[in-house]
Order: sequence, then C-alpha cells, then structure tokens
Amino acid sequence: MPDQTTRRAWLLTAIQSEPGPISTGRAEQLLATTAWSCHRNTARKDLRAFVRRGVLRPVKGADGRTSYQHTTTGEDGRS
Repeated sequence: MPDQTTRRAWLLTAIQSEPGPISTGRAEQLLATTAWSCHRNTARKDLRAFVRRGVLRPVKGADGRTSYQHTTTGEDGRS
C-alpha cells in the first residue's frame, strides 16, 4: 500500500524537528524538498492551519514579521 502521508502531516513532522521558531520562508524551503508543489501562500496557509489546530502559535517579531513556535500542547493534548 502506498504511503498516504499528506503534505500537512509531513510538514508538521518536519517542523517538529526544527529547533526554533519557523518562518513561512523556512516552511516553503522544507516543502521544496518534497514531491508536493509548494508556493509561499501554500506554506502560509499550512502554518495558519496548524495555529487553528493548536500545535503552533504565531509570534510577531520586532520587524513585524510573523514566525511560528511550538505550543506546549497540541490538538491531542500531549506535550
């Protein structure tokens, strides 16, 4: 049976291995290494979806740019 991993599931796993906050640009770079076609807006929408699910939180930088950090608990309530 072929691997049924979705783009967002793959991206979330990749983000969880990143040591610090992740930017839209970094998410785009991560997705560029996969077979999924990705543009900046796709990465941005995926990051916002993770915020809605509670696994990331947005952080505004001094320059006005938004990056995303892991939350202490995710959608399943685990750390």
